[in-house]
Amino acid sequence: MGRVFEKRKYKMFARYDRMAKQFTRLGKEIVIAVKQAGPYPDGNPRLRAAMQTAKGLNMPKDRIEAAIQRASNKLEGNFEELVYEGYAPFGVAVLCEAATDSNNRTVANIRSYFTKAEGSLGKTGSLDFIFTRKGVFKLKADGINTDDLELELIDHGLEDLLIDEEENQVIIHTAFTDYSTMQKALENLKVEVLSSELQRFANTFVELTEEQEEIVMKLIEKMEQDEDIQNVYHNIK
Repeated sequence: MGRVFEKRKYKMFARYDRMAKQFTRLGKEIVIAVKQAGPYPDGNPRLRAAMQTAKGLNMPKDRIEAAIQRASNKLEGNFEELVYEGYAPFGVAVLCEAATDSNNRTVANIRSYFTKAEGSLGKTGSLDFIFTRKGVFKLKADGINTDDLELELIDHGLEDLLIDEEENQVIIHTAFTDYSTMQKALENLKVEVLSSELQRFANTFVELTEEQEEIVMKLIEKMEQDEDIQNVYHNIK
């Protein structure tokens, strides 16, 4: 079998690792949503969005239902949502979104990741000028007239509409403040939403050599493997 088999095996396990991480992240998102506004999707937009995304990623239905049931238990603890910001080597800005039941553990781990990589953990809000938070919706492209859709959504906060031909998806961006408005508009149009979430986009970028980028990406990959961390953003060009 040799090296080709080993490469395929590595890619296969890497994909399973990413899938497991996504399911863990979505499980936490469902728990947070239920704790905030109850277990019924009809009256809980955040839960509807989390369930849409989970379905789009083929998360097993029993795992979704188990997360909702677990969160509905008053004895079940909640996760605190926190943002950690800092600088990796070569001036790269790194922002981590976490959902944790132990802030002390999480901040200690994140500080350790930065320190070992010769970076530094900064103060909350120190990277606000670098990252902008936006709503991102992914729709199944089948049967969608993008020109008509664009006209329909302009008054609901549409900032950008992109077509991903490879994934057969339409991607919509909105301002953070228009996220709920767009979610409701898409529901009223009855289009198939594969996922909806808030993401952060860099406003300024740092250009690195291939060797420098490899060093920084090792730090980011280490953070992404931490179970308390939901998302990691950077501004590498």
